[in-house]
Amino acid sequence: MNAAPAVPPTARALARQRRRAALRHFWTAYRRDVEGMIGLVLMLGWVVLALTAPVLVDAESLRVTQASGPPLAAPSVDHPLGTDEDGRSLLALIIWGSRVSLLVGLAATVISMVIGTLVGVTAGHFRGRPGGLLDRVTDFFLVIPFLPLAIVLATVLRVRWPTVPQVIAVIVVIGITSWPGTARLVRAQAMAVEGRPYLERARALGGGHWHQIARHVLPNVLPVVFANTTLSVSLAILAETTLSFLGLGDPLRPSWGTVLDGAYSAGAISRGAWWWAIFPGVAVASTVLAFNLCGRATERILDPRLKGRA
Repeated sequence: MNAAPAVPPTARALARQRRRAALRHFWTAYRRDVEGMIGLVLMLGWVVLALTAPVLVDAESLRVTQASGPPLAAPSVDHPLGTDEDGRSLLALIIWGSRVSLLVGLAATVISMVIGTLVGVTAGHFRGRPGGLLDRVTDFFLVIPFLPLAIVLATVLRVRWPTVPQVIAVIVVIGITSWPGTARLVRAQAMAVEGRPYLERARALGGGHWHQIARHVLPNVLPVVFANTTLSVSLAILAETTLSFLGLGDPLRPSWGTVLDGAYSAGAISRGAWWWAIFPGVAVASTVLAFNLCGRATERILDPRLKGRA
């Protein structure tokens, strides 16, 4: 009795197989990148600390009225990273601050990537007036310095909608002010894709704009977006730290920026409490370094032109 003929895989099954093979290839190449693995370990360490903060540190100990340590105590066995002027443990503040800093960095980056990708793909695909208009809008945001624009928007949001949590306002401000760089990068990649033969065939076969964007343009720009995302997270964390340092963060939720703001306002360095400013700065620097290392490694893997570069 003859066996039933094998059923050929569907197009969706073939696409899933290709995606799984691409992910395996990416992870195999990523594991060989020493800098990328160092960055990944650092990043995962901070993520684990942020997720387990409620288990590691009692949130009540962050309240000024519940502080049990001596004010401005140097690092010791009882307080490994010292205390602030209210007697709160800097280790507890840094662990809990990682939650806000990472949340703002990741959420703001998602907003920035979505806006930048949509604007970049649209500007690269639609030539003429629509693309030109989006280019002018992108140029407008690129010309305005980021920090003054972010300060103005954060202040307006605080005054206009005082009931909105300040951490949400900071996420929105960073997200809607940091997308132009991504839009420029995606637009350049989209324009390169537009001239490829398979897109010309899609137009000749009657493929509409949505078909061309969804099936051809967007899949080819996503690797660039993904590589740029990890780099943008570090910039978003720095932006959150800067805004919080300037007093525009959420005073009810500790972040690395608010801890640094407290150290600056209290004159920590001049009072000899160097640990109050150094350790939060090290936390910011190590997290930014981790995301940059991951981003550079991803860029080297996804961009064939960067292969072999250190």
